[in-house]
Amino acid sequence: MNLCSIVSGSSGNCTYIGNEDTHLLVDVGISKKKLEEGLKAVDVDINKISSILITHEHIDHISGLGVMMRKFGMKVYGTRETLMAAMNKGIGKVDTSLFHFIEPDKEFVINDITIRPFSISHDAANPVCYTAKDSKDKVSVATDLGKYDDYIIDNLKGSRAILIEANHDINMLEVGPYPYYLKQRILSDFGHLSNDNSGKLLTNLIDENLEYVYLGHLSKENNYPELAYETVRCIVKDNVSKESGIRTKLAVAYRDKPSMMV
Repeated sequence: MNLCSIVSGSSGNCTYIGNEDTHLLVDVGISKKKLEEGLKAVDVDINKISSILITHEHIDHISGLGVMMRKFGMKVYGTRETLMAAMNKGIGKVDTSLFHFIEPDKEFVINDITIRPFSISHDAANPVCYTAKDSKDKVSVATDLGKYDDYIIDNLKGSRAILIEANHDINMLEVGPYPYYLKQRILSDFGHLSNDNSGKLLTNLIDENLEYVYLGHLSKENNYPELAYETVRCIVKDNVSKESGIRTKLAVAYRDKPSMMV
């Protein structure tokens, strides 16, 4: 199973997951041109993408959805509430027969990949994140979490590769230019995961299975890639024993270009 962040940040999100036979996207918050360029850069033919998994209806996750549906006829999976909300977000006229409604905690299968959606506390209609598993591997995409708990940990455990949120540095957010109400939203359980909480979550996930971790959905105004990386790395280093022999590779997903396919 392969995972690649096409772009990841507060201005747009799109992740590729797939194997030799099945090619999927998680969210499509970028233009058709940027998506085509990104997929081409990692040797994926956009015409082989069969389906899009939507996490929630915020514009940085669905801005390219309508175009993809109209141009390529891609199937779209999401909760009923999410896809209905997306219809009101300006995606334009689409063929709603391409919509496939899913429910949190109920697995479904696309070709040879089993998808598990699980609920998150983000301030959207009925948001989910996804794990994807084939006969060999499990990969996960977990952003816009707001908070994490045992339920989140249990769903992500056993992944070989994860794209996980590290949205903001708390100090940068608190002293930054955002209005007070927006700062409170981001810091709340319905907002985004900080670098510190991302590191703490990751310490619960690192085991002999986890080979690759991408930190994603970084805020342009309230974070730096180097800061996110060092914060998470130090927390993991302080909490995961060197004697464990675990060698998980950590990297930051790029905001405006594809990261390495893993």
